[in-house]
Amino acid sequence: MTREAIIQKTLKTLSVLPDEKAEEVADFADYIMKKYENDLLQKGIQIIVEHSDAFSFLNDEEDLYSVEDTKEKH
Repeated sequence: MTREAIIQKTLKTLSVLPDEKAEEVADFADYIMKKYENDLLQKGIQIIVEHSDAFSFLNDEEDLYSVEDTKEKH
């Protein structure tokens, strides 16, 4: 089913629903939209952080401890 067909089917269904039920559908659509926007935002932030050099200094940090520093070895 195409996007346009889905929209037309949904509009047709909404036009016959009582006001309270149509409002529930609108509320659900708002919820889905906010969830979608939040997912996009999180993915965008993740991409920015992955490509950032903010913590690159940690790659050059020398090891402060070794296995010999542990009291128990497993």
